[in-house]
Amino acid sequence: MTALTQPIALQSAALPPLSRLVFALAGTVLVWETRRQTRRALARLEPQHLRDIGLTARDAATEAAKPVWRG
Repeated sequence: MTALTQPIALQSAALPPLSRLVFALAGTVLVWETRRQTRRALARLEPQHLRDIGLTARDAATEAAKPVWRG
């Protein structure tokens, strides 16, 4: 297996501590950005679409109002 095909977890063990920190930070930012996009999309859904996924408008508004660092 080359370094390009190994999972990041296996590659990170060989990285210097500062590089591991940068990768961890980048991963966290990626998770937060995904949450932001998902919550914005949820906030734009129409009531009939919310019903289709089993949510009320209040549920959607509550989820959309959460900060990105809250899972």
